[in-house]
Amino acid sequence: MTKGPTQMLLEKIESLSPEMQADELNSRFETGTPQDVLREAIELHKGSIAMVSSFGAESAVLLHMVAQIDPSTTVLLLETQMLFPETLAYQRQLTELLGLTDVRLISPDADELKKRDPYDALHLSNHDACCDLRKVEPLEDALSGFTAAITGRKRFQSGLRARMRFFEVERGGRLRINPLKDWAGKQLSNYMDKHDLPRHPLVAKGYPSIGCAPCTSKVGEGEDARAGRWRGTEKNECGIHLLNDGPAERIKPMPQLITREGFVADSWPSEGVSVDVADLSETDLAALNAPVAIRLDVTTDAVDLVEHFDKVAMMVVPFASSGDGRGFSIARQLRMLGYTGKIRAAGHILVDQFRAAMRVGIDEVEISSEQAARNPEEQWKAVPLLDSYQSHVSAA
Repeated sequence: MTKGPTQMLLEKIESLSPEMQADELNSRFETGTPQDVLREAIELHKGSIAMVSSFGAESAVLLHMVAQIDPSTTVLLLETQMLFPETLAYQRQLTELLGLTDVRLISPDADELKKRDPYDALHLSNHDACCDLRKVEPLEDALSGFTAAITGRKRFQSGLRARMRFFEVERGGRLRINPLKDWAGKQLSNYMDKHDLPRHPLVAKGYPSIGCAPCTSKVGEGEDARAGRWRGTEKNECGIHLLNDGPAERIKPMPQLITREGFVADSWPSEGVSVDVADLSETDLAALNAPVAIRLDVTTDAVDLVEHFDKVAMMVVPFASSGDGRGFSIARQLRMLGYTGKIRAAGHILVDQFRAAMRVGIDEVEISSEQAARNPEEQWKAVPLLDSYQSHVSAA
């Protein structure tokens, strides 16, 4: 039987190293179309290739191309548990419309979430650690059985992506395919119009690049399309597409706790249970048979929590920004109403706000390792504090 060109290419590249395979394929498809690249990649890695899709602003283009070639191709969506509801609805809409038959929602490990981000506040203090927990690690696990992965990355999106090629090599030798690397906004829009593909509902509201809700903001006129991702930071990649060019340089710093005594390790027990204040009415705290922490929000009225005081070991008060003082008010109200358990502040508190935190009855402040490096322990310990919250109350 005469061998076809794809079979001949497969036999040729099987004997090559992953890097040489990528070079061979890039040479072959230097002037190829996205569809050419996809068709060859899907055929070469039949049954062992997955597409990683955010179901974001431009995702419909590549999803449509894949569906036209093989709708049974595995598609992975990282369901970080912080996605916009509109993204999940869009995923369901496109899956049905395109006839995709193997779309998998990949969630972070529940035990790791409980251990490393029990209050869903890690993104407030450490973006990289949150992305690692909710995206990088779950995707690595999900892709462990695949030899190739398709991405929707494009060169115009950021400086780091400007160097990408059609075929690259990921950690462990897995092949990464970037069919749309040379496409820009107009080509993407024209393709969606030509094939009558629906837009993500948030695009019309000013979100040209869409990720997790807490770390995605609207983009103003004249701004880069990804300016709304991790706004105000130097971060522009979640980390799932970084090449392994040598020893890993990324670190995964965990939040640091600061108390009156200085930096301390987290003493919250591993068997402890955390409950969102929004779920409190549906939770029987006594039946949990474990230490309980309640994650509050900035609109919490401490009066509503009085009946639970004797069942709760810790209240976690959020500080969305250093300029948002509602957390101080909530903590003071808890103490004035008689709560004697631990109060933890999670989010953004500056060194010069540490005295105020202690004064209102906060026991410990969770900061990022980056902030701990900028503001070492001696700076926090140099802040003059009252002996205790009770002394403040007595003097008031």
